[in-house]
Amino acid sequence: MLFTPANIGPVTLRNRTIRSAAFEGMGRDNNPTPALRDYHYSVADGGVGMTTLAYAGICRSALSFDTQLWLRPEIVPSLREITDGIHERGAKASIQIGHCGNMTHIATSGGIPVAACTGFNLYSPTICRGLRKDEIKTLARQFGQAVNTARDAGFDCVEVHAGHGYLISQFLSPYTNHRRDEFGGSLQNRMLFMQMCLEEVMKQAGSDMGVIVKTNMRDGFKGGLEIDDCLTVAKEIERLGVHAIVLSGGFVSKAPMYVMRGEMPIYTMTHYMKQLWLKYGVRIAGKYMIKKEPFKPLYFLEDARRFRAALRLPLIYVGGVIDRPGAEKVIDEGFEFIQMGRALLNEPDFVNKMKEDKCHRCGCDHVNYCIARMYSREMACHKHLQEPLPRKIITEIEKIKKNNP
Repeated sequence: MLFTPANIGPVTLRNRTIRSAAFEGMGRDNNPTPALRDYHYSVADGGVGMTTLAYAGICRSALSFDTQLWLRPEIVPSLREITDGIHERGAKASIQIGHCGNMTHIATSGGIPVAACTGFNLYSPTICRGLRKDEIKTLARQFGQAVNTARDAGFDCVEVHAGHGYLISQFLSPYTNHRRDEFGGSLQNRMLFMQMCLEEVMKQAGSDMGVIVKTNMRDGFKGGLEIDDCLTVAKEIERLGVHAIVLSGGFVSKAPMYVMRGEMPIYTMTHYMKQLWLKYGVRIAGKYMIKKEPFKPLYFLEDARRFRAALRLPLIYVGGVIDRPGAEKVIDEGFEFIQMGRALLNEPDFVNKMKEDKCHRCGCDHVNYCIARMYSREMACHKHLQEPLPRKIITEIEKIKKNNP
């Protein structure tokens, strides 16, 4: 089953594997680069069914970093070069669209960061302001406009980011949504912004674009969404007619390692930071702010089974797929697709290797070096670097590796 074709709406993938929308950090000035192109070419050459370009902002205020894509007509020719090359290699191409909400700064977003509510985001850190109703309607339309831009750029699918504590998730979660109008209060009210965005996306997707939504199964901390509310959200996403759901979890401003699991290498992360105040602040407080979450293979599977039992549409499993037996287990349990991030960074040809070897396991050791550097530099596996690593980073990597189960 793992290597048989399957559909996401109108789009047929050659197999059940998808490169997840793991942030590459390979954009420059919010534009695509040859490095971004070449990485996705390598994954397509490596046998994946579809590869996903990560996090493209639907507008200026949606951006957290200048290494992210800003999905706008000016970059369509560069994106078309990437999608044409992916298609020539036999894979399909998807792009994740989203809005970061309060996960940005004024210099990047072009104004005071916006969110479901006015407040202060310690993780950025930044002051943010609550969106006005007219702005909410505009952003929903911009999600739809992003679908048309993605189509012009040659993408087969869009993946709407509705999880991980970004803007749609900030509306959904009681932790970040304290509004007193129709967009706040009950879960039904908190879902309204998501509904508006997805209605616009589905209208513009028409009959030729696949639509995927990434949503949380849990926010991953006390006071956030738990599994029963997340099931309600997923059922509403299904009702709105999307073609598949990615089942994830976590909240980048509160429980970032719940998303990725393992330990964050604090020294490594701060080594690549440019702002001195941030570098030393995180070195002092980082281990208290970024809670370790133990890694294990298929770490989201137990929760994902409840969603599989409650939903009928195709589900995409993500989280700890590191070998072919694990991948096949997920497919055998009724999930139509699997997504992988770190495995395909460590081995872009991981899918071909699984096809050749029924027991193949990727070489990722889950020390999270790639995650620690991706917000300051391009995402990269420490095993494939050209330059030598500083001694302190090597020591930190070895310590984390030793503590991993």
